[in-house]
Amino acid sequence: MRPLARILLRNGLPVATLVEHAKQAYVDIAVSEFAVPGRKPSISRVSVITGLTRKEVSRLMKSGDAPSAPVERYHRAARVLTAWVREDDFRDADGEPQALPVEGAGGFAELVRRHGGDVPHRAVLDELVRVGAVERGDDGRLRLLTRAYVPRTGEQDKLVILGSDVADLMESIDHNLTHAPKEAFFQRKVAYDNLVSSCLPDLRADASERAQALLEHLDAFMAAHDRDENPEVEGSGRYRAVLGIHYLEHPVDEEEETS
Repeated sequence: MRPLARILLRNGLPVATLVEHAKQAYVDIAVSEFAVPGRKPSISRVSVITGLTRKEVSRLMKSGDAPSAPVERYHRAARVLTAWVREDDFRDADGEPQALPVEGAGGFAELVRRHGGDVPHRAVLDELVRVGAVERGDDGRLRLLTRAYVPRTGEQDKLVILGSDVADLMESIDHNLTHAPKEAFFQRKVAYDNLVSSCLPDLRADASERAQALLEHLDAFMAAHDRDENPEVEGSGRYRAVLGIHYLEHPVDEEEETS
């Protein structure tokens, strides 16, 4: 909870904001996952298992959580960028993302039509230029500057976007706590606490390069089996799969060394 408290305090969000979101989450999960089989969830039951008053439960059951526009904008821009890296139609003879005209066959507008949903291609272009992922050359063609989309939107939007990664991690932890080892999702990390500072630049660079390569490999596999990206794929059911990678470093103070 300490990193969360730091983020909230830095952004001027009081504890009441956290409590309100926690209450909403408790009610949503109590209604959707803890109902008595064969019975419609009641305000009284939700009140009993959450510890909230019936009045609070009633209010929260009416409000619910609205879909997040920042997360959707982020995913659309990311899909366009990764398709530019992945698909042969938008790569050169060496397999690298090629410079694209804005319009026309094999252009950026076509890329967005395939992978950006129903948003105008100029809106996606403006976002990718703004975050420094794309530049327009003197010849008018668009060039990719980075293989990964890193949002640089407002602080509040970034909280929503990056916070969705925390939710995915917690979902994996919950699954692993409630399932047998053979059914567990992959969740691993490597950590050392006595590294010399001189190794960190190489570590960051190597980790970023290898992680990006893995993500691009999995992106290609997942896109080939996703009906939005590949309408011709056959099969039943609808699943969401996520692999998240994060890196962290910080100095170890004396208190941590002796604990």
